[in-house]
Amino acid sequence: MFIGEYEASLDEKGRVAVPTKFRATLKGKAVVTRGLDGSLFLYPGAEWKTMAEKLASLPISTANTRAFSRLMLAGAMEVEFDKQGRIILPSYLKEFAGLLKRVVFAGLYNRIEIWSEERWKVYKQKSESESTVIAEQLGSLGV
Repeated sequence: MFIGEYEASLDEKGRVAVPTKFRATLKGKAVVTRGLDGSLFLYPGAEWKTMAEKLASLPISTANTRAFSRLMLAGAMEVEFDKQGRIILPSYLKEFAGLLKRVVFAGLYNRIEIWSEERWKVYKQKSESESTVIAEQLGSLGV
């Protein structure tokens, strides 16, 4: 289970240290892909397999399902950890998420989101200011 926010720095080679609390659950094998809202998603191998199978089972006759599957599956890449617990993020994913130097890892139970520090601050501020409206909408879903 992933929870919490952690900051890190991206080095000139595109490496970033995954927070220690997250590494044990990732167990050396993970998949990073394009996420939503300008972030990247980082999944443990088993969780990624479940997600990929769900995406692969979507009907290809619908444009939105094809587009979402392409976003997630074509953008995915396995990452390996070095001895310092760092992963290398490919340039196309860094560009997609606007990652330059400072990044934020946000734990979201079954996945980790990787954000540029600036985008995260903007997104978080907006979400916090709309929290009452969001909570009311979630109430109708039984949350």
